[in-house]
Amino acid sequence: MTSITLDALETRAPDERERDLLARLPALIARAQQAPGWARILEGVDPAQITSRAALAALPVTRKSDLKTLQDAAPPFGGLAATPTKDMAHVFMSPGPIFDPEGRGQDWWRFARPMYAAGVRAGGLLQNCFSYHFTPAAFMVESGAARIGCGVIPAGTGQTEMQVQAMAALRPDTYVGTPSFLRIIIEKARESGADISSVQQALVGAEALPESLRNWFREHGVPHVFQTYASADVGSIAYETATGGVLDPGMVLDEEVLLEIVRPGTGDLVAPGDIGEVVVTLFNDDYPLIRFATGDLSALLLGELPGVRTNSRIKGWLGRADQTTKVRAMFVHASQVQNIVRRHPEIVKARLVVSGRMANDSMTLQCEVAGTPDPALEANIAASIREVTKLRADVAFVAPGTLPDDGKVIEDARDYS
Repeated sequence: MTSITLDALETRAPDERERDLLARLPALIARAQQAPGWARILEGVDPAQITSRAALAALPVTRKSDLKTLQDAAPPFGGLAATPTKDMAHVFMSPGPIFDPEGRGQDWWRFARPMYAAGVRAGGLLQNCFSYHFTPAAFMVESGAARIGCGVIPAGTGQTEMQVQAMAALRPDTYVGTPSFLRIIIEKARESGADISSVQQALVGAEALPESLRNWFREHGVPHVFQTYASADVGSIAYETATGGVLDPGMVLDEEVLLEIVRPGTGDLVAPGDIGEVVVTLFNDDYPLIRFATGDLSALLLGELPGVRTNSRIKGWLGRADQTTKVRAMFVHASQVQNIVRRHPEIVKARLVVSGRMANDSMTLQCEVAGTPDPALEANIAASIREVTKLRADVAFVAPGTLPDDGKVIEDARDYS
């Protein structure tokens, strides 16, 4: 009988997993410090002391948005790779350009887990419709399929008629690619009368999958469609699963990722269940990532959750964390808002709202505060805003629990009409 999970790591007790990941942190930090970029970022850090989540949370955050600057200064990988470039299997290039490595280890991107959860099995055949051009997505699929023992049709993107012909002739059981391209293929097959009914499952990523589209796939012959959440720098982060044919809530984390959810623009942890920026620590000897901020928003799912896989789950991709906006020709960053909040411990939560029209806009810092605010607090906060942002803003105190829990630190409410 085929196992439901790829291996026993996915079903171990949560406290066992936590102990294992934390026990591996010192070696990961030491390995990272062998790379010149990490040696600078983690200067003065004693790896032997990083054995808890609290110790990890005290380390600096490195943001995905910093990669181009780091790589321009120290090409090609910003000094963050612990393996020499000549020993890598591939070097990829994304717009920017941003360069990402791939080492030579088996299933280097850890993509076999989401593929296996989606139903890919040894002896099967999948049509890989991620791009093979410069970016790593198609190679993530290739490495995962090699580990599982599944055959691959290297279809890439575009050439819809050939995609349909390949499916009709070769009868793959699985599609892997973007959800929008799968819909295009199905529509082209219906238009031409081609039989692509062999495709009974799909693993999709790189785009949102609204439930309406998932239902459309069911209605048009692909009953099992799963999402994966991955990036070119991290590889697999989390993925959808099912129990007894019923989709499990959220996305289960990869076994080699230690996840934190932080307030956007900072390294400060949010309360469990709150929306914030996804920060990952990746156990990868070639390209170790320590508190790497992805720029994506998500939240942990709380409580006891169904499913045979016991790792933590997130709600999936909930938007981008980069909330930088321009006000009166000046950029305002989420990190600046958090800087202001830190100066005033009375502030429990804050949200900067930019309103009005372009060239005639205004800012208001809405603040939830503990207890009754001191009369001088409003003026003191306003002074901090001017000092940090070089802009004037109003301050409005709101009742605790008033500000929405959506991960936003800056809300652009201007009228662009």
